[in-house]
Amino acid sequence: MRHWLALTLILVSLVPAQLARADSPVVVELYTSQGCSACPPADALLEELAARDDVIALALHVDYWDYIGWADTFASAQFTRRQHAYARAAGSRMVYTPQMIIGGQARVVGYEPMNVADVIHEMRMVDYPVAITMERTSDGVTLRAEASMVIAEGPGMVVQLVRYIPLQQVDIRRGENAGRSIDYVNIVTEWQRIGEDWSGAEPFEMQLIDSAQEPIVAIVQMAGPGRILGAARLD
Repeated sequence: MRHWLALTLILVSLVPAQLARADSPVVVELYTSQGCSACPPADALLEELAARDDVIALALHVDYWDYIGWADTFASAQFTRRQHAYARAAGSRMVYTPQMIIGGQARVVGYEPMNVADVIHEMRMVDYPVAITMERTSDGVTLRAEASMVIAEGPGMVVQLVRYIPLQQVDIRRGENAGRSIDYVNIVTEWQRIGEDWSGAEPFEMQLIDSAQEPIVAIVQMAGPGRILGAARLD
């Protein structure tokens, strides 16, 4: 069930000021499954990343392991489709678990903590052209994004909202991880597009009703899915 409702989209007719480098956290998407025996080390690594202020760590549980004998309690076909979309964007027909997509660009397969650390460090050094702010108000949440770039032609930027469960332990009774109790963090429950083909010529502003008072992440990304241009988290 969606816990928010987009009320108003305001495109302010102003020429955006030139922004300084946006201080965006690095978004790390982990594609994982409770039925995958190779996934627990990557799940534990995501837990370490989730403790960092400069990283937004998100676990997207896929459903293509469910046939092994254990149906992942968090799995969504939507997340499987998103992972396949990343593969197509990279010119690949294969998807893997575990797999981390970092910044919408870098792909790390398996448990590779040093590789992940190096990529995150590199992503921290790049210029993020979209600055995002979110603020809780008596009416819900106000989201605002400003871009220092303008996309004149072709697909624009995609504005997305993500909701997640911070922590949940699961007792797995069947499948490859049978008998294990595994802690999962930042389990994505909703991934919603609230704006498409945003050119960045004008600020993007939206008022959201948020009755759940749970963590929310806003992500602006090139269509494809492609490079993540800015992100923010509201705990």
